Order: sequence, then structure tokens, then C-alpha cells
Amino acid sequence: MNALAARFNAIFGADMAGPLAALAAVLVVFGFASPHFLTGATFGSVAFQLPELGVLTLAMLMPILTGGLNLAITFTANIAGLTLAWTLQANGGVDAGPGAFLLGSALALAVGAASGLVMGLVMGLVIAFTRAHPILVSLSMMIFLRGLGEFLTRGGDISGFPTFVAPIGHGSILGIPVPLLILIACVIASHVLLSRSKLGFSTYMIGSNIESARYSGINTRKVLVLVYMLSGVMAAVAGIIMLARFNSVRVGHGESYLLITVLACFLGGINPFGGFGRVLPVFVALIVLQLLSSGLNLLGANQHLTTAVWGILLIVVMVLRWFSAKFIRIVK
Repeated sequence: MNALAARFNAIFGADMAGPLAALAAVLVVFGFASPHFLTGATFGSVAFQLPELGVLTLAMLMPILTGGLNLAITFTANIAGLTLAWTLQANGGVDAGPGAFLLGSALALAVGAASGLVMGLVMGLVIAFTRAHPILVSLSMMIFLRGLGEFLTRGGDISGFPTFVAPIGHGSILGIPVPLLILIACVIASHVLLSRSKLGFSTYMIGSNIESARYSGINTRKVLVLVYMLSGVMAAVAGIIMLARFNSVRVGHGESYLLITVLACFLGGINPFGGFGRVLPVFVALIVLQLLSSGLNLLGANQHLTTAVWGILLIVVMVLRWFSAKFIRIVK
């Protein structure tokens, strides 16, 4: 048994056991509960709905690894979407000609990503140089972005975009949804960044002990600023996907995703105090949460019950972690 566990850990990593067990449990329970669960339609629905939540979770992941949190990810995504929408409309909107189409598309995507980067930069600078708690800084940024967005849009939607935007939210390549391909690309990029780069190593070091990281020669301020900048860019990518999927953008889009991104990180084995965790288990945890939502929908549960189940699941994860830590301590 120990040899089997050791082999599993060597192949997948010890932190993959929980997400894979949860995935198996969801497949078995809902597979028996509904004859329509284990079908192509269900998995197609998951592939369509997962990307924006997945990219937002990646935006939350890196700040948590440093021992922080970014509560502004959803509103960063919405402001990035609004920036993209205004840039598209300024370059011809729906009636854009070929020249304006090419220039406007490149410019709009760049401006949308840049807006997320700037918001992350501001948070990173405040956190790094004032040592204010990331929860307070990101909460302040969230309130600011929400108020700014409501003021600029007067609480309404912005819609009417060129035809090239639609495939980002609804297109497919070889039968694979384009948003899912974007998510997979972001997962791979995040995995490589955290596991193969100096920035990734420094991120884990800061999450483990920021003072030790500082004394070991790591420029902790620079790393924190870069982490929140990357978080902002990732949130902006999610905002672009949401704009393309809904063919409109407003300040409140995706607001309910915020706590689910935290749940996905913890279910995926991320240490809530930072310093430990990987991208791939979090990706599996995202699939579990989306399958759970689809299974409850098939059983006739409304969205409010799904949200309640997600909340209970977060509490269960915390309790199980506490029990596992106690068990390991007793065994040792």
C-alpha cells in the first residue's frame, strides 16, 4: 500500500490525491443519480462554462501563493472588458472596415490586457512598499473599480462588437471550444512560470517566509509587484472571454466567481497561508466544481443551492485539512 502511494506521489504529486478523489466521487455519485450526467452534452457544457472561472482562478492563485489575496479580480476583469469595449467602439464598432478591423482588434486586445496590468501594478506597489495587508489593499481596489465602473456606465451594459470577437467566446478549433484552449494555454503558462522560473521560486519563498526570502537576497518588493501585475493580466484575459461570451460587458459580470476561485485554490491543495501548491491540482479542482454544478442542475437544483453546496464544500475542505494535519503529526 505504501509502495502504491509512493508511486502515485512520484507520478502525480501528493497534492493531486484530493482533487482526483473528489473528481471520482462526483463522477460516481452523479453518474448513478442522473442517466444524463455522463454524456457528451454534460462535458461539452463544462468545457464551455469553465474557461472564465478557470482563468480568474489562475489570477487568484499567484497572490495566494505569496500569502496574499486579490479580491479585485472580478472587477479588474470587468474594467478590462469595458476598456476593450470602448476601444472597439472607437475603432468602428460593429461596422468597422478591414483596416480598422485589424488595427482595432490588435489595439483593443492590447489595451484590455494593459488595463489589467496597470490595476495589478497599483496593488502590487501599495502592498510591496507600504506592507499593507493584501486583503485590505485588494478590497479597496475592488470598491474603487466597482464605483468607477458604475459611474462610467451608469449601471448599464455596453454591447455591439465586431464579428471577430464572437469566436473568442463561442468558436471552436477541431471541436475544442476556443475559450477552453485559452484556459489550457494559461494553465500551461502558469505551470511553467511557477515550476521552471526564478519568479516562481521566489513566489514560493515569499509565501513560506517573506523575511527569510528577503535575507536570502530575493527582491521581495519586485516579486510582489510582478505577481500582482500577472494576476491583473490574467483577470483581464478572463474579462475578454466574458465579453465575447455574453456579447456585452457590465460591472457586475462574474461577481459570483470571486469566492469560487478561492474554493478552487484550496480544493486544489493551495496552502491558504502561501508557500505551497501547484497549478495542475487546481485545474482538476476546477473541473470538479463545474461538474458538481452541472450535476446539481441536472437534478433540478437551482443556482442558489449550488452556491450553498460550494460554501459547505469549502468548510469541509478546511476540516479535512485540519484532520489530515493532525493525523500526519500523530503518525510521525
